[in-house]
Amino acid sequence: MVGRMREPEPASRPADDPPHLHAAVETWTGRASGRLQWFLAVAGIACLALGVELAVDSSWASGVTPLVMAVVGCIAAGLLILYGTLAFVHVAVRVDDDALEVRCGHLGFPRRRIPLGTVTAVDYAPSVCPRHWGGWGYRWRPERGMAVVVRRGEGLVLRLADGHSLTVTVDDARAAVHAIRSRLPEAGSSYQGMPGRP
Repeated sequence: MVGRMREPEPASRPADDPPHLHAAVETWTGRASGRLQWFLAVAGIACLALGVELAVDSSWASGVTPLVMAVVGCIAAGLLILYGTLAFVHVAVRVDDDALEVRCGHLGFPRRRIPLGTVTAVDYAPSVCPRHWGGWGYRWRPERGMAVVVRRGEGLVLRLADGHSLTVTVDDARAAVHAIRSRLPEAGSSYQGMPGRP
């Protein structure tokens, strides 16, 4: 889905005011979705189904402890797989005048809100690869910082005042970078690609 700008209602923009005075009121929103996670979600459902099947139809002749361990193991694995996949099947990004907000999955959790006052720079990343981050999801690498990766492709990289960085995969990342840069104190910083491996 391509990022889009939400403009304020016409009533909130007086007719006698120049449009550029209200440009910062616009909010940029975008998202990115991954498809492979749905296959992993099916695997999680299969684990849950196996756990239920073992609990309902298995013979208890072999002992209670091994059966309970098998049932609990299957259900726990299924729940972990389902959460890990459905929580990161897509990511939503919102940029307003105050902050950038990143929400993951259908419940919007995990969620991170970063005040733009703590952002020193933002760069366009043409090719974010899950393999370079160790997979999908909320990731951390000592040499790269943190990332929210739901698919391979374009994204943005935030440089924060505390020295950390955050990489987020999002469609129409160039527009997101422009929306963030236009709100930074030193707007219009030079374009840079993502350092390190593409």
